Amino acid sequence: MIPDNIRKEILHRLQAAEEEHQVRILMAIESGSRAWGFASVDSDYDVRFIYAHPKDWYVAVDLEQKRDVIEYEITDEIDLNGWDVRKALKLFSKSNPAFVEWIQSPITYIDSGAFREKSLQLLSQIYSVKKGIYHYRSMAKTNYRGYLRSEEVRLKKYFYVLRPLLAIRWLELYQCAAPVEFYRLLDLLDDKPLLQAIDKLLKKKKAGKEISKAPAIPILNEFIESELERLEMLTPEEINNPHSMDKLNSLFYEILDE
Repeated sequence: MIPDNIRKEILHRLQAAEEEHQVRILMAIESGSRAWGFASVDSDYDVRFIYAHPKDWYVAVDLEQKRDVIEYEITDEIDLNGWDVRKALKLFSKSNPAFVEWIQSPITYIDSGAFREKSLQLLSQIYSVKKGIYHYRSMAKTNYRGYLRSEEVRLKKYFYVLRPLLAIRWLELYQCAAPVEFYRLLDLLDDKPLLQAIDKLLKKKKAGKEISKAPAIPILNEFIESELERLEMLTPEEINNPHSMDKLNSLFYEILDE
């Protein structure tokens, strides 16, 4: 849950961003650890949004040179930045993992117009399971090798490995984008000792600070190494939708006409 005073401040800043940049925010959500469900007591609020300019802004010779992001420095633990709708849809066409998670976030600040609903309707037609698997495999491998092979490790890094590994299991089983919430991915496990170790770590992570360290946990490392070894042999097939860009263009035009 987002405290009422924090939510109020976030909405105030989003409104200020609309006025400062003369844009319309289509959706604004919480991303990162708070959306995933394993935030620490001092985690930042990672606010991400998609916005649109007036229609004529896009009819320009120098469109490609125009800035298509809005970014602010982190202030009072609120990290606020967003993408122009055209940029967002181009990234959607490439199954950008950040965008795919944003539209599925369980924590919403703004949902205006048809953008988010229509994006979710298109998700099964646009999303590439193959790209998703490669992304999550790379994330898991990088975080494990970089942070979890020492005697003492940062607790949060276990979740940056476990979550992508379980997301891959979801992709393999259901052939669709994995949900954002970590607890939903845990349903894919039936190993009781492993689940107990994860639950214990999750409680410790939520109660601790972002920099909290603890001894490495053998049962988790064994599971991670086993999964990474298995995934080295995985070669998912790509399923292309030749009309995906047409659908994204239609959504873009619809949003600009709202």
